[in-house]
Amino acid sequence: MATKPAPTARRLRLGSELRRLRDRAGLTSTAAGELLGMRPGPISNIETARFGVSGDRVRAMASAYGCRDEAFITALADMAQERTRGWWEEYQGILPAGLLDLAEFEHHAIGFRTVHTAHVPGLLQTAEHAREIYRQAVPSFSPPEVEHRVSHRIKRQTILYRDAPVPYRAIIHEAALRMRFGGAVVAQAQLRHLLELSEMAHVTIRVIPFALGSFPGSGQTACYGYGAVPQLDTVQLDQAHGVTFIDTEAQLTQYRLLFERLDAVALAETESRDFIHRIAESLRKEAP
Repeated sequence: MATKPAPTARRLRLGSELRRLRDRAGLTSTAAGELLGMRPGPISNIETARFGVSGDRVRAMASAYGCRDEAFITALADMAQERTRGWWEEYQGILPAGLLDLAEFEHHAIGFRTVHTAHVPGLLQTAEHAREIYRQAVPSFSPPEVEHRVSHRIKRQTILYRDAPVPYRAIIHEAALRMRFGGAVVAQAQLRHLLELSEMAHVTIRVIPFALGSFPGSGQTACYGYGAVPQLDTVQLDQAHGVTFIDTEAQLTQYRLLFERLDAVALAETESRDFIHRIAESLRKEAP
């Protein structure tokens, strides 16, 4: 018998939002079931994403729980009704589930804010830059594993090039810009790529220079993804064990404040482009 695939992070998010609505209404699973004409078991299975749920059922649950935010309810119903397979499912069983969840998260978000200290953001990397990063992984990846990860990373970048590209705002520390993954030639090409991207209307790249000294966030990497409504915003973090998503209101508020403070200290866009250009030029002089 085939093993049923684990629920995706997006399906788990839908379930957790329904549970939050029920909790805010002060209802147990049993009490909610009485209102909805359901047994407690199926409600629990919907909330943990073991069972699927229709858009109509989502609307009925939200109504029973006293939610009157139509935009939020519609966004949840839309999540429930998604049936299209995404390109990332080609990597099922090849790459870790967290990377598939990351691609799905990026596909559905309507905008991003990111901060990176040691690495250029994955969505802004060249293939050669990404390849060199994966070659340095511990434990090591085999050549095919490296290429699978590189191709997945490049396909994720589609969101920046599609007909309705996603607004993307990145704050990158000088440390990441001076990393020489693959040597001077690869590093210079990566910086030139950043300069080209920064000319796109929907891409903003700003730099935090070493000269600033201390800055908000203690050097952590974070990606803030905007959902269809603010309640469905999500923060994605890179942890040693893999991709992590956080989405409680307290956590979202914390990261909104972080990005406001980072915006206040990062170089302006034009200054940032000039800064990146100078580093690229210094590498050009060193390249063979």
